[in-house]
Parts: sequence; C-alpha cells; structure tokens
Amino acid sequence: MSIEFLNECGFGGVNEEMLIDVASFAFGRMDVHPDAECTITAVDVETMADLHVRWMDLEGPTDVMSFPMDELTPGMSGAGRPDTPEPGPAMLGDIVLCPEFALRQAEAAGHSLGHELALLTVHGCLHLLGYDHVTPAEEKEMFGLQNELLADWYDDLAARGVSYQPKPSGPKAFPDAAERAELDKQVPGGGIPALGESLQQPGQA
Repeated sequence: MSIEFLNECGFGGVNEEMLIDVASFAFGRMDVHPDAECTITAVDVETMADLHVRWMDLEGPTDVMSFPMDELTPGMSGAGRPDTPEPGPAMLGDIVLCPEFALRQAEAAGHSLGHELALLTVHGCLHLLGYDHVTPAEEKEMFGLQNELLADWYDDLAARGVSYQPKPSGPKAFPDAAERAELDKQVPGGGIPALGESLQQPGQA
C-alpha cells in the first residue's frame, strides 16, 4: 500500500508517520490490494473552507473530506465493501484533513488531536472504499466499522510496541453517528460529511 502524505497546513502536532500507519492498517484490514495508492493532505482552515464550499456547497471549514477517484467503481477499487468483485490495484483517491479544525473537535470531545486525526483518517479511508452514511443503515454500518478499525489499530500498535498517543477511554473517543452529530453542535461545521451530499465529483466541472 502506497500512501503519500502532504503537510500543507503549517499547523503543529500533525504526526505524518501516525496517519500513514493508521491508514495502512485500515486499508490492510479491508483487504486493499497492496499496490493501491492514496494521498492524505493536511490543509489550513482557509483551504478547507474553499474546498468545502466548492465541492459540498457548504460554508466554512470542516474536518475531513474524501475524494475518490472517478474510476473508483466496483472491481477497480483495490478493496472495499464485501459485496464487490475481486479487486485489483488502483489509485483510491485523496483524503484531506484540517488539523486546526480537528483540534477544536478533539478538545470538545476530550481526547487528543492525534486520536481525532486518526479517527478522521479511518473515516476518510472508508469513504474511498465506497462506504457512506447517507441513510441510517449506511450510517450504522460505516461508523461501526470505523470504530472497530480504530480500536483494532490501537491493539495492533500495542502488539508492535508502538505508541503515538494513549488510546482514549472517553465516551466520545469511538463515537456513533448520533454522538458525532452532538459534537457538531458544539463545533459547528464538522460533522464528517457524507459523500452523498456532494454536488459534484472531483474531475467534473
């Protein structure tokens, strides 16, 4: 699995190695083809606000956005949902994080920025693999899988003798969709948007 990280945010506390690690773990658990690729980019608040209005028609910054490749169709994704055909290698797409905005959410939720960014990265990975949370059933499936992958990653780190930040035990550390919605009321503008809300896909006018 090839993951490129681009830090364009100028914001402290972003652990590139950790974010590549959690993304690699999530993709591995989802049986992504080892030759698949993706990019994770950390941007500042102004850049994220511009992307948010351009692609989602929503004002203000947000925490994470996912941009699957246009050719990311069943059988080409390199992994993903269990009902897709046998996958092959592909460029999965891009995950864009806004650490400065994520810090506000981390503080409101009572855990570290590192954990919040790890959570958002796993969420972005699942979007690239075809998961979404437009309907209640999709929401339950995606958030359940997100929390399972995140918790398993911490266990895997412990087994490897690696530590990036302590595994949080607070009630908002492994949230369901309703808990994230409550957090969004405290930090308006996040809410880890569903891909189904997008007005246009990358590559389109």
